[in-house]
Amino acid sequence: MSNAQEREQQPVFVGVGQWLQHEDDLARAQGPMEAVEIAGRRAAESAGLSLEGLADLDTLGLVDPLGWHPQNAPGLLAERFGAKPAREVQTALGGEMGCRLANDVAGAIATGRSRMALVVGVNLLRTAMRARAQELDRDWPLGGEGEPERLGTLIPGTSEVEKAYGLGLPVTIYPVLENALRAHRGLSLAEHDAAMGRLMSRFTRVAAENPYAWYPVERSAEELTAVSPENRMVSYPYRKYLNSVLITDQAAALLVMSAGEARKRGIPEEKWIYWRGGANAHEPVWHFSERPELHRSEGFSSAATGALDAAGVALDDVDAFDFYSCFPVAVEVACDMLGLDEDDPRGFTVTGGLPYAGGPGNAYTVHSLAAMVERLRSGSAATGLVTGNGWYLTKHAATVLSREPAARVAEPLETVPAPADPLPIQAEARGAARVDAYTVVYDREGAPETGIVIGRLESGERFLSHTPGDRSLLEDFAANEQVGRAGRVDFDGERNCFQPE
Repeated sequence: MSNAQEREQQPVFVGVGQWLQHEDDLARAQGPMEAVEIAGRRAAESAGLSLEGLADLDTLGLVDPLGWHPQNAPGLLAERFGAKPAREVQTALGGEMGCRLANDVAGAIATGRSRMALVVGVNLLRTAMRARAQELDRDWPLGGEGEPERLGTLIPGTSEVEKAYGLGLPVTIYPVLENALRAHRGLSLAEHDAAMGRLMSRFTRVAAENPYAWYPVERSAEELTAVSPENRMVSYPYRKYLNSVLITDQAAALLVMSAGEARKRGIPEEKWIYWRGGANAHEPVWHFSERPELHRSEGFSSAATGALDAAGVALDDVDAFDFYSCFPVAVEVACDMLGLDEDDPRGFTVTGGLPYAGGPGNAYTVHSLAAMVERLRSGSAATGLVTGNGWYLTKHAATVLSREPAARVAEPLETVPAPADPLPIQAEARGAARVDAYTVVYDREGAPETGIVIGRLESGERFLSHTPGDRSLLEDFAANEQVGRAGRVDFDGERNCFQPE
């Protein structure tokens, strides 16, 4: 391929659109088709095209929508735009999938397999859950001809033993990782609370300026970490304001073309934001409880540095970041793995993050990519790095965007971090033991309910366990550092129970 051909096949983001609704009246609430049409129209308008121009799409990619499962959702959405794309793609589950899908589409454009693509994400979990609670039928289409191409792995994120101990959802797993990170850093509980508050309060400032943020409210570090009726403890050390907001109604769309196609359609170059490179990776040990080091993410490092290397961009040359931010530990680990100070003046979000801008199912990174395109178009930044994280710091994707084209663009990388051996899990643990990581789960009234421990026997084997349910013990577990605490674990015939000394 000649240099001129390569230049014409550079993938460029030419249009972005976002949408959200806070409609309480279910009779007036818009469904996924309407939401995507609005986001798609806004993407076309931001490129200077009419909605009818989307009829020429040759690729339509959809990030898996939670709560809406047609036979062929991408096909239904393509019909909405009057398009008959040769390629209809739907991703697997995972918060990295927006970036991964964007990387995949850009790679297809760079290699001449696509000219014009639309990447969309839509999740109306708020409306879906309200309708279910009121036992109302949703008039959302469930058909679509054929089957879409599937992108991504369907391997579950948790093991059966993890789920048996209440470690089957992000709301309990990420606090365990957060406590492991705090202990590794050698911070007291109070010092770590203050650090989390400082970090995430910067996110709220960005959300407050984002017209598409679910909670556009600036909060101080103290507000984020002080326990109150509005900010109850969920799973130690996370108060409600530090948890991702999943139950939203949001949609976003990204219009991506080859430079040649954008030129042909008369889209001015000042609207072009170049896809410079992308990379995908996963942790060398899939299940989080089996990882030797719970405070690290080799997969994140591999994806982020792989994307930067592919783009020919140094970390110091990145002007804007959006790190996946479902919980503070995801951002903190990203900083650690890249050697960034958490007070870096560039900040780590362009949306406000998942707890404040909103974490709509699997589709947050479609929004963060859209916001990054707008940020770069504004001229306040020249190069941006967007990352996504699926499951429990398990799957990763990273995308580099820039106002300047690359010397040469290749397909997205599938990076492979250094291998690591999983720690064996002892299903029926007995004997002297120490705590590696832990959390305390609270009920909705703010009372401690369950203690969960990941520990090691003297033999080095890992185990998962609960603690006794005594309230005074649970309160002590949340009030004092438990990582490294000695005790004894025993199997009671159903599950392990750790009794601290």
